[in-house]
Amino acid sequence: MPSKPIRHLVIILGDQLTLDSNALIDFDPTQDCIWMAEAAQESTHVPSSKLRIVFFLSAMRHFAQELRSKAWPLDYTLLNSLGHSASLMGELEKAVHHYSPQQLIVTQPGDYRTLEGLRNLSANLNVPLIVKPDSHFFTQPQDFEKFATHRKQLRMEFWYRELRKRFDILMQDGQPVGGEWNFDAENRKSFGKGGPTGVPEPYWVAPDAITQEVIDLIEVTFGSHVGEASNFSWPVTRCEALKSLQIFIEQRLPRFGDFEDAMWTNEPWLFHAHISAALNLKLLNPREVVAAAQSAYNAGHAPIASVEGFIRQILGWREYVRGMYWLKMPQYLSLNAMDAKMPLPSFYWDAQTDMVCLQNVIAQTLKLGYAHHIQRLMVLGLYSLMLGVDPRFVHEWFLSVFVDAVEWVELPNTLGMSQYGDGGSMASKPYIASGKYIQRMSNYCNSCPYDPALATGPTACPMTTLYWNFLIRHQTVLSKNPRMAMQLKNLARLSEDKVISIQDAAHQHIASLQS
Repeated sequence: MPSKPIRHLVIILGDQLTLDSNALIDFDPTQDCIWMAEAAQESTHVPSSKLRIVFFLSAMRHFAQELRSKAWPLDYTLLNSLGHSASLMGELEKAVHHYSPQQLIVTQPGDYRTLEGLRNLSANLNVPLIVKPDSHFFTQPQDFEKFATHRKQLRMEFWYRELRKRFDILMQDGQPVGGEWNFDAENRKSFGKGGPTGVPEPYWVAPDAITQEVIDLIEVTFGSHVGEASNFSWPVTRCEALKSLQIFIEQRLPRFGDFEDAMWTNEPWLFHAHISAALNLKLLNPREVVAAAQSAYNAGHAPIASVEGFIRQILGWREYVRGMYWLKMPQYLSLNAMDAKMPLPSFYWDAQTDMVCLQNVIAQTLKLGYAHHIQRLMVLGLYSLMLGVDPRFVHEWFLSVFVDAVEWVELPNTLGMSQYGDGGSMASKPYIASGKYIQRMSNYCNSCPYDPALATGPTACPMTTLYWNFLIRHQTVLSKNPRMAMQLKNLARLSEDKVISIQDAAHQHIASLQS
């Protein structure tokens, strides 16, 4: 360790596990020190699942091992260290008193709460804090702020097109490859009655000694948290993450586009990439991910619809969501445009429901820490939106249970896109649908006691009941949205008696949850 006082105390947070971090650009091992800490509060401010905690801590410990192999000075606080203050800022304050650094250096954190904590600690201890831009994105928050200036609506599609041109991705002679900017209409196929075929086995990594030690620690320290730590097999190093990316490009990408919206019982992985967790902890760089997909198209390995659809998630949606987060925080966290006040149903924590779609996806999420984007949006989020759950509760659950959850990406996706809590900043309309959508895109309804075609009666599908009840409850607000015109026109065709019976059925369903 460098002798006191030091020049820079370089803070590496749990979602910044890369040697390419801007915080390390000017690192001098003769006069600087890297600081990392495991803090219980980071797993309890929302009750993180065991899988999420294991992923973060194992990846952090593996990265610390990489730093030590370079003989760089590293101060690493373990979760079970003696005298641990349990909070990230509490441990950092101790380190500042110990090293008396001239400056604190950090790459921009992935959540506003941590950034404010660092700023407050810097001010209280009178030590300058330098926040460096995060180079593991194509753009910076100020780029999106410039894009947002003088725009009434901030739609992802236009941001995505700008970035396609700016970074020359899937472009030829100034025009989009294939003649279209967006092939989403081709990427909505279901599996049909036969179900998915030819699904490759997922690439998982058996826990090594470091990961197993973390698993054992978490089972003791956070034994009451949800999730099955014994199921953990996510890639936790850059080498493993690169292998995961390679396997996706080779085995899954060609069929990703066709079936990216499809769902099937007991088939969690399908043709998805499973790399969002590695991306969000900086084990992968989005530039290399996009380049790999584009190379697959250029080589004739994958069709344009699959490649464009995948790149749109990385270059378009991911950059857009981050821009929205930093543009709108901290007020964004408290938005509730639909005035939703219901608590989150208890079965979100144990999967004890007879609604097969929800039971399947929740059980999968609790077991694996994973669900793909349509399962999140059009099953988990769909139900809570139509039920009227406070979007803050939905956000906290999503942040708790998903291995890849970091607030900058999770909050806008959940509160904005899924729950319409921002009133349309993220999405142009509420993403609502009846049980018929789930029937079309999955086989969940085949073994369910409820009929997705029915809104009332003993076998009525709660999704369908709540869909119509949502339109009834919010028709005044929704009537101002032209994209809701068709759904409201269908509502207008219902008789007064039918409307009343739907409302009664919805009230009965809500009462059954409360009992």
